[in-house]
This record gives sequence, C-alpha cells and structure tokens, in this order.
Amino acid sequence: MKKIIPLMLMIWLMPTMLVAQSTGQQQQQSREELERRKKDLQREIDEANEQLKVTKKSTKESLGQLRALRDKITLRSRLINNINEEINFINGDINTAYRDVKTLQKDLDTLKAQYAQLVVYAYKNRSSYDMMNFVFSAQNFNDAVKRFQYLKQYREYRRRQADNILTTQEQLNQKIQNLESQRVRRSDALKTEQEQRATLETDKKEKDEVLSKLKGREKELVADINQRNKDAQKVQAAIRAVIRREIEEARRKAIEEETARRKAAEEKRRRDEEARKAAALAAAEKARAAAAANNANNNNTAANTPAPEKAAPVPVKPAPAPEPEKTVSRTESVLEATPEALALSESFEANRGKLPWPVDAGNIIEHFGIHQHAVMEHIQVPSDGIVIATNKGGAVKSIFEGEVRSVVVMPGSGYVIIIRHGQYFTTYVRLQTTRVKKGDNVKTGQVIGTASVNDLENSGEVELQIWKGSTKQNPELWIRRR
Repeated sequence: MKKIIPLMLMIWLMPTMLVAQSTGQQQQQSREELERRKKDLQREIDEANEQLKVTKKSTKESLGQLRALRDKITLRSRLINNINEEINFINGDINTAYRDVKTLQKDLDTLKAQYAQLVVYAYKNRSSYDMMNFVFSAQNFNDAVKRFQYLKQYREYRRRQADNILTTQEQLNQKIQNLESQRVRRSDALKTEQEQRATLETDKKEKDEVLSKLKGREKELVADINQRNKDAQKVQAAIRAVIRREIEEARRKAIEEETARRKAAEEKRRRDEEARKAAALAAAEKARAAAAANNANNNNTAANTPAPEKAAPVPVKPAPAPEPEKTVSRTESVLEATPEALALSESFEANRGKLPWPVDAGNIIEHFGIHQHAVMEHIQVPSDGIVIATNKGGAVKSIFEGEVRSVVVMPGSGYVIIIRHGQYFTTYVRLQTTRVKKGDNVKTGQVIGTASVNDLENSGEVELQIWKGSTKQNPELWIRRR
C-alpha cells in the first residue's frame, strides 16, 4: 500500500506537470517568434529608410517617397505592437517572479522559526549528561538503541534545516535579481516603445507634407496615370497577341499531328482490308480445289449423289470506322500537347510560392490588381503584374527555365520579354536592355536584361507578369516571400 500511494500521487500530478511544461514551451516559442519578428521588422524598416534616401535625391517629391514613408509607418506600427507584446510577456514574468519571491520569503520565515525552536531546545538540553541520561534511562537495550537513533536523526534534521535555510535564501536572492532584471528589461522596452512612437509621429508628419505637395501636382499625376494606362494596354495587347499566336501554333501542330495520325491509320486500315480480301479469296479457291478432288475420287457414286453446292463465299470482316477527329476544348491542353510542355507546366506549378525574384534586391511598389492611387484615392489604378523597385541598371533574371517567345520594344515600357513555360508565360516589362532573343532557351536565374531607370524616383524598375494561358495571375502568389 505504501508503494502504491506515491505512484497514485505521481499519476495525479502528471497532467498538471505536462500542462505546465507545455505552457512553458509555448511561452518560449512565443518569445522566440516575437524576437524573430522584431528583427525582421527592423530589417524591413532599414530597407525602407534606404529606399527613402534614394528617392530623396530626386529634385522634387515623388510617389516613391510617399510609398517609402507609408511603408515605414506601417512597419513601425507593427514594431510598436511587437514591443507591446514583449512588454506584456515581461509583465507576466515580473508577476510570476513577484509571487515566487513572496512564497520563498514565507518559506524562509517558516524555516527560520522552526530552526529557532530547534536551537532553543538544543540550548536547553545542551548538557552531554542530559543526552546520556536520555539514552541510558531506557527500559531495555532496544529502547536505548531507538533513543540513540532518534538523537542522530534529530541532529541530521537540524543540519538539513540549516541547509534548507541557506538554499532558500539563495533561491530568494536569485529570484530578486531576476525580478530586478525583468524590471530593467521592461523599462528599456517602454523607452524603446516611446522612441518608436516619437519617430512614428515624425514619419507621419513628413508623409503628410509629401502628400500635400503631391496633391498640388494633381494634373501632372493624372496625366502620368493616363499615360501609364495607355502604355499598359499596349503591353497587354502585345502579350495577348503573343499568347494567341502560341495557342494557334500549338493548335496547328496538334491538328497536323492528328491529321498525320489519321492518314497513317487509314493507310493501315486499307492495307489490312486488302490483306483480308486476299485471304478470303485464297480460302475460297482452296475450298473449290478440295471439292473438285473429292469429285474425282468418287466418280462411281457421282450419279447417285446430289451435285455439290457451290462453296459459300467467306464473309469479309469490314474495317473499323475511322476515329472521329479530336477537338481541344481547353487552351491549356493545347499548350501542353507535347510531353516536354506538360512536364514544364507541372514543374512550374510545383514551384508555386517558391519561385525566385527577378532581381537580386528590391521591393514591391505596385501590387497586382485594381487598387487606389497613392495620392488621389478616388482614382482606381489597374495593374497586370507587380512593379519592383531595384537598383538602377540592376540585372533582371528569368524566374524559371523556358523558351523566349518574344522580345519587343514598347514605347513608354522599354523592352518586353515573354518566356514560355509550358502553358505558363512570364513577362518582364520595363527593361532598359536585353540579353536574349526569340527562340533562346533560358535557365532559372539567367540574366535576360537590365532594369529601366525611373529618373523621378531615382531608382530602377521592372514589372513582372505571370499568365496561365490567356489568364493573368498574381505574381506575389508565385514568388517566394522575402
């Protein structure tokens, strides 16, 4: 029974221990996640500051400055939230440490009180004569041994009590030091949070100033929006023309291959039909010869037997009807007509969300789809892809292996390169120079040109578009996150 009770106590306490351990692990993971997010946010803020420095070199305010300032404000707000979460964790640690200090202080007071009682008792019975008298006053030897063991245990208990007091005192000191350390951490975090808020207010004021000046150039911005829309429509028309040509070419090849296959099947059917007819004629001739030989061998009984009937012709099995011509109902299936194209499409799809960026360094300044203009929020601006700000003349790379299907120069958009990857197409717009030509096979990461220069933004730009057949895709869902 004595062995079962500790086991039952352990089983009863096990869920509580596991919950406490799990909670501790979750808190540790949350702390690590907060620290990682804090470092990532600070890195992105540094990048936004660098971008802002570049755009400020321009002679007048630009959308790039406004975007950089807005990015800084968004990132700094997230950083402040992150710091506040960290402060909440520290407050929790301080409360826990404070409770531990109170508990240890109470335990220490109890141990000291108990030890004081032991010391008083030992002082009153300090004479060795009293100790010996206590042992030898036993009624028998066994009782004397027990009394002696009791005295030994009593001394050991006193020693353990003294050790417990020292250990508890040490734990209490450590908890107090930890509490003070957490308080310092909280003070530093609060100071950092206040500094970030002050910087945030400065960024907001600067953003408002830039926005106010940009709104004073509304006519210029509207003209720029209209021109960019016209250029984008021309680029989109050119891209659709290339994709349409690729579809028609794939369809033509598929029809030619189907026609050739049907001709080969028809020729084989004709040869098989002739072979069957020849076999049938040979079988009929053989049957007539056998009947004639049978007649010659039975001349004496020929008069008494009826004339043999003519051999029935061997039926000729008709050739199977030709298969109906296959029609392709999906654009994608036409572009995946060959095994190579199908394999390339499947490989491209397998890398969704993991494709590399077309530039080594940069950030997205215009997202996919229809969105509000940065200055004139009443104007909706469409985007067929994403625009990435990068270094002036920075290298532009293919994000996947494929074949270059078009290289053209578009007014206002620079060079436009279209690369096919099975049923997918990646388009690189706003290139200053190009290093490939139509028909070239490129590898993932191969340099295909350089980014154009935006003098007003004082930076380089490249636009990336991804198409599945004739359907536009959001490139941010395909390239990896930075």
